[in-house]
Amino acid sequence: MTELGRILKVYNSVLHVAAKDAVILCKLRGRVKKGHGDAVLIPGDVVAFERISPKEGVIERINARTNLLRRPCVANLTQIVITAAAASPNPHPLVISRFLVLAELSGVKKIILCVNKMDLCQGKQEDLLVAYEVVGYPVLRVSAKQRTGLDALRQRLAGEITVFAGPSGAGKSSLLNALDSSLALATGAVSERIGRGRHTTRRAELLPFAGGYVVDTPGFTRQELTGLAPEELAACFPEFSRHTGCRFTPCSHSHEPGCAVKAAVAAEELSRERYDAYIALLTELRSKRK
Repeated sequence: MTELGRILKVYNSVLHVAAKDAVILCKLRGRVKKGHGDAVLIPGDVVAFERISPKEGVIERINARTNLLRRPCVANLTQIVITAAAASPNPHPLVISRFLVLAELSGVKKIILCVNKMDLCQGKQEDLLVAYEVVGYPVLRVSAKQRTGLDALRQRLAGEITVFAGPSGAGKSSLLNALDSSLALATGAVSERIGRGRHTTRRAELLPFAGGYVVDTPGFTRQELTGLAPEELAACFPEFSRHTGCRFTPCSHSHEPGCAVKAAVAAEELSRERYDAYIALLTELRSKRK
């Protein structure tokens, strides 16, 4: 009898699939491999499988994905929590905007910013990442160490399939451990020499949490915007769409005269920090075309 399940993790070509009553260790049937060519199954994929024993099965079919986050590679999410640190390492506007662009590209509708290590914050806590809050991204300010702000985050996670993505050292694993100590995820310190976190999570894995799943992922400081054309970048900055009336169509919002977005930045109606990140990413994408 064929059953539906969700892939929790992939390890040594074995697919760990959550069924109604257990986690089933599955392999791909030969014809499924052939029919999908070089397609790779990833955590979050929904599959139809047939049991060959109480704990083993063979995957018969792969359901179409509703969305896909390419790096870290996870499918069928309901929300993304981009995690940064208030300090150690300090939040970098370009890194945060890069993660936000990748989140916008994924097709996942709910995108949240979570600032961990608020116990290290210098200055007014409510000012940290306020520019992104103005854009419309919810910003949660928490401390895994002091266990503050966790209730608001826990409410956001209930019943959702949530990936925690962000740069190394932001404390994603520590945050998940603070939410649920039974997860027992490995954690590491930030390197004093390079000012970045060490990767403690080696692979993406869905972990049951509050009627849904959370996904701890390897941290990255550098994220490549593969498959994105320069002219598509502006759509990944949702606040730009509120400022129409550019003299030229299409407008790259970089060098053209009469640009409504540039005028909004000059009038402080748009964040200079966000706009500078946009220009840096646009320059990067253009350089790859040469």
